[in-house]
Amino acid sequence: MAKGLQRIRLYWRQLLRLERPRQALVRWRAGGLAALFLACLTVALISSWPWLVEPSPRVGMASPFTVLAPKDARVMDNTALEERRTQMLPRTRVQVVDERQNLVLESRLNGLLEELRNEMGNSQPKLDSLNLRREERLWLQGLRPPALMAWEQAVQQAQRRMLIQGVVANLAEHTLLQAARLQLENQRPAARSLGSRLVVTSLRGSTNLQDDPFLSQRRIEDLVSRQGLPTISIQRGDLITRQGECITPKVFDVLDYFGLINRRPRPLAWFSRFAEALVTTITMLLMMRRWRASLEPRQGLLALFMLLVVQGFKLWLGPLASPLALLLPPTLLLAQGLGTMAGLAWLAVGSLLWPYPLTSILEGRLLIAVLFAALAAVLAGRQRNRAQLLQLAVLLPAGALVVQWVCVQLASFAGVEGGRFPRNGDLLNESLLVGGLLMAGLLLAPLMESFFGLLTRARLMELADLERPLLRRLSTEAPGTFEHTLMICGLAEEGARAIQADVDLIRTGALYHDVGKLHGPQWFIENQEEGLNPHETLNDPLTSAAILQAHVDEGLRLARRYHLPRPLSDFIPEHQGTLKMGYFLHQAREQNPSVDEARFRYAGPIPRSRETAILMMADGCEAALRSLPPGTNEIEAAAMVRRIVEARQNDGQLALSGIGRAELELVIRAFVRVWKRMRHRRIAYPIPARKAFSA
Repeated sequence: MAKGLQRIRLYWRQLLRLERPRQALVRWRAGGLAALFLACLTVALISSWPWLVEPSPRVGMASPFTVLAPKDARVMDNTALEERRTQMLPRTRVQVVDERQNLVLESRLNGLLEELRNEMGNSQPKLDSLNLRREERLWLQGLRPPALMAWEQAVQQAQRRMLIQGVVANLAEHTLLQAARLQLENQRPAARSLGSRLVVTSLRGSTNLQDDPFLSQRRIEDLVSRQGLPTISIQRGDLITRQGECITPKVFDVLDYFGLINRRPRPLAWFSRFAEALVTTITMLLMMRRWRASLEPRQGLLALFMLLVVQGFKLWLGPLASPLALLLPPTLLLAQGLGTMAGLAWLAVGSLLWPYPLTSILEGRLLIAVLFAALAAVLAGRQRNRAQLLQLAVLLPAGALVVQWVCVQLASFAGVEGGRFPRNGDLLNESLLVGGLLMAGLLLAPLMESFFGLLTRARLMELADLERPLLRRLSTEAPGTFEHTLMICGLAEEGARAIQADVDLIRTGALYHDVGKLHGPQWFIENQEEGLNPHETLNDPLTSAAILQAHVDEGLRLARRYHLPRPLSDFIPEHQGTLKMGYFLHQAREQNPSVDEARFRYAGPIPRSRETAILMMADGCEAALRSLPPGTNEIEAAAMVRRIVEARQNDGQLALSGIGRAELELVIRAFVRVWKRMRHRRIAYPIPARKAFSA
């Protein structure tokens, strides 16, 4: 029994060791905590809103009881009534005359008459726009001003009578012409012909009618009352609904008639749902922080904001909400930037906090959406560039489309009930929508990575590009430091790979860990060419130690200036930790034996993750490995590396890194393997002597 308990304890300790890699802890200040708590309250309020304002029970939810009709009744069928109104709407539009449009059309006719008078006053009138006939031209020439005025008034009156009756924009031109001629039938033939064409020209393609919603609604009500209101006949003892069955609109109308629908606020039910949502969102944040100790408040706010948007769309769309479109894109984005566990935690909360009851069809679609979103969260951490993410944006919606289509066909073939099955066109539209959202997320990802401090694999690969401005400065202004950096990259990568640490993170962090030396490259030995060492001229150990510490401070300043993410900027101070500056400490004690050792230590902090600890060990071993004589064997090299690593460990530099003794041994062996590659032998090629030049 004792051995069994001891074995259980051993397994439990191993599980805790393998639970997650050690990371640097980011402390949350009071302002960040307050913002996160307010965001959690908002999400909980939105998620519990239906329990505060909507009736209970409601359409779509499972019936909480079995109900028999207590008496005979005839209940109005509101659903059928609304359908009848919708069908009648196109046939019951009531239009009225728009007086403002009448004034516009009358002004247009007056403009035509004014143009006609101007042309008559010219010696050579041009009336080609009206195509005057010969008899019309002769009639106009013999017309006196009083007669012309009377004719114009008759034309204007004819148009007014037509406008009172209403003019339609798509009315045929010959129909308008006939109506105008009837209005001017008392005029002479030439006057009637010209006046009717002027009226048609002013009214062509225009209307003076507008819809009147009030009169249209009254007409609908009149038609409905004439046809009779649709009702549902209920006899005493009839089964209205059975417990567990879905409440349909007709069942809801009957329950409402018998007073079984509670429309009053339900504070206890609402508070229960509100508390559930609040605890769930807070738990999500704690899980994210548990698996990602470097989680910043702004990153937690991003997850809560996405949850708030998704909950809002669920309330807005109701049963029409697409689980795939609401769950897949946010999960993929969060898993890229915050890790797989953060994406899965968000997915769990987003799928559990569904404000409306689920039908059997929606349950199946939600399950498919959760499966594909979980797959996206697992795959997101393995994608190393934007092209691979683009493939996911195409393959995931396509795969979900195929799986949903197969499930719908199987369900319809088996005769499963529970709601209307989505059509093939609806599934295709949903797949295209999800693909479009994922594409938009890829376009916006760089902005969100920069604003929220997200560190995706793709961004790590981009920051590791040696053509980045800061790395180009390092290679040109401090070439010795740059070569030292590349050597450390090889050691650190192999060490990280040996203990399954984050290889991409340590590679990129190693490239930037010494950028602070740009403030004075000549003060560091790898950049000093043949000549005098500035520290020897300075001959001040304290000042020299301050210069070494300054390369850490300057590195952090450059990291802020070039917007490096926090996990990368952590490599700058932690690769030195609180190590002693041994050379200058020894020099200072030669001058003053009582000098304080703390003044010759780096400011820290010590490494708080496995990656920064590996970089510290690689930084200490790189120069020592390169300085080994040619005859050194593998055992001697491993012993030298072990001494350096144990010195770091005994100094307390690895206490917070989470690296165990066995992992240290794996790192040591990895460093030796890299050293063996560095010292490979080359064949000496014979170089023939250059022949002397002869004239």
